[in-house]
Amino acid sequence: MKINLRDFPKKVKPIRDNEVYSVHDLYELENLVVSMTILHPKQATRGHSHEETEEVYIFLQGEGEMQLDDKRFKVEKNDLVLVPKGVFHRVFNQGEIDLIFLCVFEKYENRGKN
Repeated sequence: MKINLRDFPKKVKPIRDNEVYSVHDLYELENLVVSMTILHPKQATRGHSHEETEEVYIFLQGEGEMQLDDKRFKVEKNDLVLVPKGVFHRVFNQGEIDLIFLCVFEKYENRGKN
C-alpha cells in the first residue's frame, strides 16, 4: 500500500478531532500503527508513556518542542525522535502553523477509545 503523505488525513479516518489536534491512524500492518497528528498552533498533546513499547516520531511540518521525561528540546520539519519504552513523551506546538508529525508504534488494545 502506498499513500502520499499530503493525502494521509483524507485517506484515514480520524480517531480524534478537536480544537487541540486531529489524529489519524492507519491500521494496515499486522503489528504496527502509523499515526499522523496535526497539532494546532499554541497547543500540546496530553503526553503519555508506554511501559512495554518504543515509539518513533517523524516531524513533517512546523516547529515546536518535545518532552522526553524531564528534558525538553526543539523539534522541526525533518526531525526524527526515538522514544524508548517507559519514557514519558509530549509534544508542544509553539509555532503559528500546524505542527504535523507521524508516529510509528506497536498496536495496543483500546487505542482511540478515550
